[in-house]
Amino acid sequence: MLIASADVIVTSPGRNFVTLKLTTSDGVVGWGDATLNGRELSVASYLRDHLAPLLLGRDAHRIEDTWQYLYRGGYWRRGPVTMAAIAAVDTALWDIKAKVAGLPLYQLLGGASRERCLVYGHASGKDLPELFDSVRAHLAEGFRAVRIQTGVPGLDSVYGVASSEAAAVGDGTRYDYEPARRSPRPTEESWDTRAYLRHVPSVFEAVRNEFGPEVALLHDAHHRLTPVQAARLGRSLEPYDLFWLEDVTPAENQEALRLVRQHTTTPLAIGEVFNTVWDYQTLIREQLIDYVRSPVTHAGGITGVRRILDYAGMYQVKSGMHGPTDVSPIGLSAAVHLGLAVHNFGIQEYMVHSERTGEVFGTTLDFSGGGLRPSEEPGLGVHVDEELAARYEYEPAYLPTNRLLDGTLHDW
Repeated sequence: MLIASADVIVTSPGRNFVTLKLTTSDGVVGWGDATLNGRELSVASYLRDHLAPLLLGRDAHRIEDTWQYLYRGGYWRRGPVTMAAIAAVDTALWDIKAKVAGLPLYQLLGGASRERCLVYGHASGKDLPELFDSVRAHLAEGFRAVRIQTGVPGLDSVYGVASSEAAAVGDGTRYDYEPARRSPRPTEESWDTRAYLRHVPSVFEAVRNEFGPEVALLHDAHHRLTPVQAARLGRSLEPYDLFWLEDVTPAENQEALRLVRQHTTTPLAIGEVFNTVWDYQTLIREQLIDYVRSPVTHAGGITGVRRILDYAGMYQVKSGMHGPTDVSPIGLSAAVHLGLAVHNFGIQEYMVHSERTGEVFGTTLDFSGGGLRPSEEPGLGVHVDEELAARYEYEPAYLPTNRLLDGTLHDW
């Protein structure tokens, strides 16, 4: 069964997505997600101009060989553009293989290790009353785990906090926080680390007092702290029993997490910007983190993330795959199939896509009991409306940049 065509679809039903469609000589179609927020066209070109010609005529069943061919054969290894492109090919090939087998994808990965994948939603608010409303809305929908992000006094905008107008839950107005603004240049935000470190513990104290000890609470520091600051935050949040504290410091310097680990028992999640198992080598081997965050979409697909999780499992490190709405429903479905199968699953990020996105990318995922489970439909269980996708043209959009109050460019 040979690959007969490889088509790249760029669509923007509210936000930009890059999708790969592989079709075999037998007419079987496989779908892959290659979305890289703010750099979408670079991946689309990589797929269309460099990988698609190499795929034509290859055996669609040889997934591992194709993965190695695209990774090792390209000489220029790793990096988000390369690994997002490889991810799309890999995911599409797994989709094809499962459809030919007549099985949902998770069955080809060893079958289910659990009934469903625990997920967490995003609760946010500019102040405590607005945050509490958001938490209540998520709990009412059935979430058992919630990420907590709030405004910081003195700062106009903070990552992860939707505007009041966008925070409503309901048909067509669902919270779909998109920090990538539709503009030819990135917007700039301001940041004050000391104000943030003073404010966050009081937020979690208030949330625990309001909602009790059972709901799992998470928080994302978004790479904005030094190791010493990260250690201070982790220790200050220990009384509130976080499920995890995410991306406390830029982890390219993996040894920096040694200092953080020495000073706090708050569980740590790292890696949504990591693309291969090599990025985690020290972090996993020395057990400096508790959860790995790489998504299927950005880390080489099912094959690439499975390598990371197999290595992580040796050290009791679990999955916590990145799953915002800039990962398309194809990428989310792939993550849920993988999460259902692997032994060391931890939790899956789950932001519900907008209504327009759902019309373009129809999925068969079931959300209940605080978790997601794929259907028994063969393959990924995703249906793409290509005609509708063509109506939504790409629009330039960039994630913000971030500056300290004195104007110094800071991590966003």
